[in-house]
Amino acid sequence: MSIMLPEVGTYVYIQSFKHDGSLHRTWCKAFILEANEEHIVTITDRAWVIESDGRKWLTREPAICFFYLHEWFNVISMIRHSGIYYYCNVASPSIYDGEAIKNIDYDLDIKLYPDGGYQILDESEYALHKKEMAYSNEIDTIVNKQIDILVNRMEKEMEPFSFDCVNKYYGLYLDMISNQ
Repeated sequence: MSIMLPEVGTYVYIQSFKHDGSLHRTWCKAFILEANEEHIVTITDRAWVIESDGRKWLTREPAICFFYLHEWFNVISMIRHSGIYYYCNVASPSIYDGEAIKNIDYDLDIKLYPDGGYQILDESEYALHKKEMAYSNEIDTIVNKQIDILVNRMEKEMEPFSFDCVNKYYGLYLDMISNQ
């Protein structure tokens, strides 16, 4: 059975859900840079984001987003004047259903700063949702293991945690839009 992939050069939605099936967040416009059996790489640039409570906001900078089809996380690399900031969401492997890239957000996040420092975020939210939504022991084990995997990849500057990787995709985007 082959997996459905979005077409390179098109726009799609990104939808993040919670474990209980409720919609968490939607990005209204993501441009597909690459899609294969391992990952879908997009860019969002001044895209509207709608939160579950209806609040809307516009992204401020271009961000190369890596959605993995077999990994329990996704990575948003925000390109700012002061450097690249990475926001890692621990989440189910992503899928594309013909309309949107979708995953289940499992609360824990890591923010990686340009100087290599990082911060684990939303631990109290994870503890609350783990109880309220009855995360299984299997989910708890997977989620906690992902933090270790992400930190290891960050420390080794493995893709996508390198300037060269993000720069490659941003250059690809600039080439693609200049040829439209």
